[in-house]
Amino acid sequence: MNKLTPQPGIMDIALYQGGAAHVDGVANVIKLSSNENPHGPSPKAIEAVRDSAALLHRYPTTDHAPLRAAIGEVHGLNPDQIICGVGSDEVLQFVVHAYAGPGDDVIYTRHGFSMYPILARMVGATPVQVDESERKVDVDAILAACSERTKVVFLTNPGNPTSTMLAEGEIARLADGLPPQAILVLDGAYAEFVEGFDGGAALVASRDNVIMTRTFSKIYGLGGMRVGWGYAPQEIIDVLNRIRQPFNLSSTALVAAEAAVRDRDYVKHCRAENTRLRAWLAGELAEAGVPSDTSCTNFILARFSDQPEADACDTYLQSQGLIVRKVAGYGLPHALRITVGDEAACRRIAEAVRGFKAGRA
Repeated sequence: MNKLTPQPGIMDIALYQGGAAHVDGVANVIKLSSNENPHGPSPKAIEAVRDSAALLHRYPTTDHAPLRAAIGEVHGLNPDQIICGVGSDEVLQFVVHAYAGPGDDVIYTRHGFSMYPILARMVGATPVQVDESERKVDVDAILAACSERTKVVFLTNPGNPTSTMLAEGEIARLADGLPPQAILVLDGAYAEFVEGFDGGAALVASRDNVIMTRTFSKIYGLGGMRVGWGYAPQEIIDVLNRIRQPFNLSSTALVAAEAAVRDRDYVKHCRAENTRLRAWLAGELAEAGVPSDTSCTNFILARFSDQPEADACDTYLQSQGLIVRKVAGYGLPHALRITVGDEAACRRIAEAVRGFKAGRA
């Protein structure tokens, strides 16, 4: 009997590890490991979900037209150039399936989203990791890594788990410097946390080799619904829609996302609260001897003296019912990624870190 053999590269993929949600033997746990919106979704999105229950026997639309129209209206984009997916992850998957394969390179930065090398191996392409400079994307390093094999370049902006952000001029320089066969993917899962930032939409509009992706899992509080979208030149969207499953998003997910994106006041409130508490928490951690870069996201990358101290702090926080994210797998073994929660959660994490540092003094 022949042995079933997966495609080359599949068995090189390490299983993705999501943020932990519980601690054995500890009650009243606060989860600050997955960068979720502590305020939850918009009340209008919740209402839309409830209203959708009576129509669960009906298939969803295949073209996502109402949601694309809402996204286009809110962000000032052409709905025809928008594609929706099961989280922005699926849109990223569309890109590699359509444009990369065996013999091709997919470039990503050292501290970039861990799904990028997985996506490359999924299609038999070679993942190429490029170093960052002090937790910031290095455009020159990316350009130096490009070759005639390069087909896709993934850039998380703002970064995860770094929380840092590349200036728009540098993104444009990167797009203009890529080889002609390469697509630049601007993964903007945290773009809404930056006031006035378009996530790269203007760059997409002025070039033919850029796609921008966004998600409803972060500021919109719909992580459980799994909805994302991409904006790209019409030619790219036409290609991606040919490999998209026709019913990839449920009716409930579609109406929830539409209600969420239209509730601009709620998004504004969540962004303002995040900005306020992020600054406060970063200041408290710095006073306790735990520095961090200026964050452009809804989390803080807290840096410790070394990996043993970071691991020890993580263990102590768990004992206090606080779950954060270790990021050694992202090349940052001396750091912990801490989601900015509500005010009570921020005060608890600040107090716990102070207690940990005092106990080691």
